[in-house]
Amino acid sequence: MRASVRPLWLKYERRGACIHPPTRGSTEGEKMSDWSAKNPYDSTVTVNFVLNGEGSRKETRHIVFDLGDSGMEYKAGDALGVIPVTSSDLVEDVIVALGANPDEMVDTHAGQMTLQDALSNHYEIHQANRKFVSSIGEKFAPKGGACEIRIVKRQRVMVDSGTPTIDWSWSGDEDDYPEGFTPTVASTDPAQELWESLNSDDKAMEDYLWGRDYIDVLNDFGHLGFSGQDFVDQIDRLKPRLYSIASSPDFEPGTVHLTVGIVRYEGQGRAKTGLTTGYLADRVPEGTTGVRVFMSPTRSFVLPEDGKKDMIMVGPGTGIAPFRAFLQQRKADAAEGRNWLFFGDWTEAGEYLYRDEISAYVEDGTLDKLDLAWSREGPEKVYVQHLMANHATEIWNWIDNGGYFYVCGDKNYMAKDVHTTLINICAEHGQMSEDEAKEFVEQTLMREEKRYLRDVY
Repeated sequence: MRASVRPLWLKYERRGACIHPPTRGSTEGEKMSDWSAKNPYDSTVTVNFVLNGEGSRKETRHIVFDLGDSGMEYKAGDALGVIPVTSSDLVEDVIVALGANPDEMVDTHAGQMTLQDALSNHYEIHQANRKFVSSIGEKFAPKGGACEIRIVKRQRVMVDSGTPTIDWSWSGDEDDYPEGFTPTVASTDPAQELWESLNSDDKAMEDYLWGRDYIDVLNDFGHLGFSGQDFVDQIDRLKPRLYSIASSPDFEPGTVHLTVGIVRYEGQGRAKTGLTTGYLADRVPEGTTGVRVFMSPTRSFVLPEDGKKDMIMVGPGTGIAPFRAFLQQRKADAAEGRNWLFFGDWTEAGEYLYRDEISAYVEDGTLDKLDLAWSREGPEKVYVQHLMANHATEIWNWIDNGGYFYVCGDKNYMAKDVHTTLINICAEHGQMSEDEAKEFVEQTLMREEKRYLRDVY
């Protein structure tokens, strides 16, 4: 059952900042710059709920972090780093699969600690890596050292009578074995055959690693024996995840908002989640303290210095996050420039994130133009680049008059399609050849004038 969608713009206008002192506050004289990935701030999560409508097959959450007395500051366009804690169930299962003791002391990049602490807070175990699988080869016998099995005696008797039906022996060296018998069989561990097939084929290794965690790998190779130290020496260090901030610091001072798409999938017959998205969705309910965060400022994905400049924002799905912050900031600044948002997702009913806020911005004039693309409604799939093409003349006019063009979201498909569409628009309506339009977009707009800005992932 999904939580009912809360009207955020009303919710936050009606309440002041809710401050909950974090587990580890800042010490006297500690400055914003002191908080980092190596020295994160222990924040409190004050809001955490699902944005999607009833029946949506996606799970997108709105999460608010209280910055307390941290002194941290940010601007619209910045990112928040979140350092997750691994699921205790996954940690326990990996330790059991290793046959290790959770209290075993291991040496790590962060100093000596228990294996349980290391796997919970300092290493990534939700996704197996190539380095660990490749290192497994050291556990097998040296090449040429495969064992041979020779059966030198065989007896078979009837269970009911005890009468022998087979009874023979063989010296093991001579050819005095029964006719039709193969005396020597080379025996290879099936795990070794699997490892050799992976280690000799990059594509096979890539396919094997896809969606597998260390439970899956240890199910195949755990019998070879790995100490806790062997294990941590080969796996990846835990890395923070960066999320585009979905709020202006002027909107609700002392807090930072995120829009997070939760990753859930099934792999090897088990339900799995992304490391940090699973942490935020399943283990950080409202009121949780000690959630480790830090600011990651941007120098490039920023609002125009001149508030009179027009802005076109293309951000489907969770790509809406920084544009929510931009619109909040433009409203707070009473910026005179026009704002145009292209947003979309699968369906209007299920994935229209921040619908009430966006509608309010249209009504009060903060948002001058709004175009929505729903890819799974109607007979044909409609994406944001299709709506851009429909408004090609007006987009060119905004850009030609000094407007800024922003893109946030998926870099593999959406951002590439938007980029191509923008070049086509400039070519057709700017009276340019394809090469000239490409140079105008990629050199003039992006590098020289910095009016085409992207935050893609």
